[in-house]
Amino acid sequence: MTDRIQALRDLLAKDPRESMTRYMLATELYKKGEYDEAVDQMESYLKDKQDEGAAYRILADAYVRLGKSSEARWALRQGIQAARTHHHDGMADELEDRLKELG
Repeated sequence: MTDRIQALRDLLAKDPRESMTRYMLATELYKKGEYDEAVDQMESYLKDKQDEGAAYRILADAYVRLGKSSEARWALRQGIQAARTHHHDGMADELEDRLKELG
């Protein structure tokens, strides 16, 4: 996994505006348990890209792992809105369930 992370970092260094590479890096960092950096990368991705909901799910999960439930709720609300906007009702329903679980 570290090789993938380094390869994605190398690609991002060549083109920092490549949003899909940033999304993939954030996802790999999350899988590795590097939640702080995953949050940083996903927030950066979301500044440049209109996401359809999935990035907010990963962001919310990373916030939960960091004990930041307020931020996780915000990310879930954003994800619900994005998913509904793009007609991803199943994803929106899943995110709403997670939001209810967080309280």
